[in-house]
Amino acid sequence: MMSKRPSITIHNKSDKPDNIVMKQNYLIEECLQIESQLPKFMRDFFTYLKNGVALTSRLAYLNDILFFCNYLVAETGLTDATIVSDITAADFNKITAKHINRFIGDYCSRYTIKDNDSIKIMENNNRTLSRKKSTLSVLFKFLYRDEIIDNNITDGFNPVRLPKPQPDAIKRLEIDEVAVMLDIVDTGEHLSEGEKKYWEKTRLRDKAILVLFVTYGLRLSELEQLNISSFNFNRGEFRIYRKRGKEVMMPVNRTCELVIKDYIENERTPSKMLDNEHKDALFLSLQNRRMTARAIRNLVKKYTSIVLGTTREKGYSPHKLRATAATSLIQQGFSIYDVQNLLDHDNVTTTQLYAAHKKDAKRQIVKNFEWIDE
Repeated sequence: MMSKRPSITIHNKSDKPDNIVMKQNYLIEECLQIESQLPKFMRDFFTYLKNGVALTSRLAYLNDILFFCNYLVAETGLTDATIVSDITAADFNKITAKHINRFIGDYCSRYTIKDNDSIKIMENNNRTLSRKKSTLSVLFKFLYRDEIIDNNITDGFNPVRLPKPQPDAIKRLEIDEVAVMLDIVDTGEHLSEGEKKYWEKTRLRDKAILVLFVTYGLRLSELEQLNISSFNFNRGEFRIYRKRGKEVMMPVNRTCELVIKDYIENERTPSKMLDNEHKDALFLSLQNRRMTARAIRNLVKKYTSIVLGTTREKGYSPHKLRATAATSLIQQGFSIYDVQNLLDHDNVTTTQLYAAHKKDAKRQIVKNFEWIDE
């Protein structure tokens, strides 16, 4: 379990905004905290992660490895160590592919956490199991290459079968549903009385957030990090920071310029009244602090749940609005390569999933293939 997040101050000499640099340093501190718990013989592997993968991927790798090492200590006889940091390279040399397959296939798929008189059952789907297997593959290949273990056992890892993504299973809003959602933000219709009290104070902010999501297909982290200084309306562009810290300039269309300016000029608390930490943040909470990822996610789920006619918990996540943007752009006739570039997909096959989806295709097929005439 992670300890309480430390207070960090930074002396930022880069071109990146302070909030971006601050977030990166919090992630680095989390990585270092996990590394301090892991065996010392993995030190060179930590350096490899530091220089070879994105910061969020580095943190995910380390969490998976810590989970595996805790399993070695608590559930196996492969080590005499009582704490993870005391596990030795010799202990790792005892591990075979069979041990990994048991860990992935038996333990990770369903394990229990005991807390006093309660037992919490944890289950992982195949996607999570595949990620854990991938983490261990990277670790064991590195240890073999670095001559810390004698054999490359990764060829013996059992495959984890993942279902192929189906285009017609992609969850997103239709174009007309987006219009309904934006109308709801304008009118407050179908919100509860309690929700309306907040809506009256945040409707311009909420609309700006939703318009940015469905126009650009931004990732949640990309939108959360936006600042007022990110936007240059004279040039018609704004700056975002994508995965791996990649800086990208995005064009601002007329709709987005209107909703963002409306929010800044008519609803957002003036920067001069804010603490230094939050005065540049674009989207503020009612406490005049930068909105958290969780608050933005809940906002999106609230408005999409009304459109979908379901509970707030079953509303769509920001990632589904990313899918909405991709599908809508392709339905409007834009090239999949242009959409790939806009959404920052690493592989065009991801974008092709949205291109393959034909609106109401199944419905039209069966509608025009009747066996009985009325």
